[in-house]
Amino acid sequence: MAENNTSNPSFARWWRQVLFVPLLHSKWLTEEAKARLTEKVTQAERGHRGEVFLIVENHLPIQDAYHVGCRARAIDLFSEYRVWDTEENTGVLIYVNVCEHQLEIVADRGISAHVSPTVWRAMCDKAVSGIANQKTEESLAELLDEVGQVMRQYYHLEHDPAGNELSDTVVFLK
Repeated sequence: MAENNTSNPSFARWWRQVLFVPLLHSKWLTEEAKARLTEKVTQAERGHRGEVFLIVENHLPIQDAYHVGCRARAIDLFSEYRVWDTEENTGVLIYVNVCEHQLEIVADRGISAHVSPTVWRAMCDKAVSGIANQKTEESLAELLDEVGQVMRQYYHLEHDPAGNELSDTVVFLK
């Protein structure tokens, strides 16, 4: 998706973060659900040279929430977790913000050369729709499958060697 790291300042966004109560919204993300999603990341990475990285965050950091929206936060995390640092620039970050009910995909320049921002946005919108219908884990699992399919389309490997440039473990930021 387009690399726009600017956000409009928003008191409403900041207040949503301040008033967010994680215990009321993150019940779905049990240890078992994290393990299942981690396995889905591993499956999504099979058969291609890309890397898929999933971050779920309860809310934006309060100190940044006025100035930083979900897209900007996703881009910051893309850098912080070095998703860009893959041999062929084929890292894809999936970022979920529970409080904002938003999902962003940030793809490195290697895969972005092949996949248009509208494809990534359609994938995000479909997953957000499922999340809105209380099917969070299922929607994320399906999204991971779709990202894996897109990656195999452009970076297919006949014999996928063992090895991983990034961890498959789901990152949960409280």
